[in-house]
Amino acid sequence: MQYFNVGRIVNTHGIQGEVKIMPITDFPKDRFQVGKQLYLFSPKSEDKPVKTLEVSKVRQQKGLYFLRFVGLDSINDVEKYKEFDLKIPEEDRGQLASNEFYYNDIIGLDVYDLDNQLLGQISEIMSLGANDVWVVKRPGQKDLLLPYIHQVIKQVDLKTHRVIVELLEGLDE
Repeated sequence: MQYFNVGRIVNTHGIQGEVKIMPITDFPKDRFQVGKQLYLFSPKSEDKPVKTLEVSKVRQQKGLYFLRFVGLDSINDVEKYKEFDLKIPEEDRGQLASNEFYYNDIIGLDVYDLDNQLLGQISEIMSLGANDVWVVKRPGQKDLLLPYIHQVIKQVDLKTHRVIVELLEGLDE
């Protein structure tokens, strides 16, 4: 089974088992709800979950989430989980609109121009505010930075592992 990161426990908070979570998801309100199950992963072993947790209490403050879990009622129960990741299984990811993608679906795709010339491979996605920027690794050249806008990104085909782009003037300099 494949798991996807939705947050990291950055610290404990108080003495009643509450933890401070740095969200790593575009859907924190969906991921961090009372009754939701999250899987705890150790930073030393990313291959299988250490524990399954059920959220019993949630509150948000300044972009961080404070969670309590069923059965973890004191600081002693949660202190050992600092820097652990919280993940969800693939089937809990949910469906996106046709023009939306999960980052891990895009990273690694081959990028072609309108003339069907291979430009490189997407290595990273940067969230910079108005739109994301896709970083394309190119052999023997500097990285190509492509804004995720319809004028540049013409087609994304996950089945064929391809992205078709139109290089507007100034993008490849």
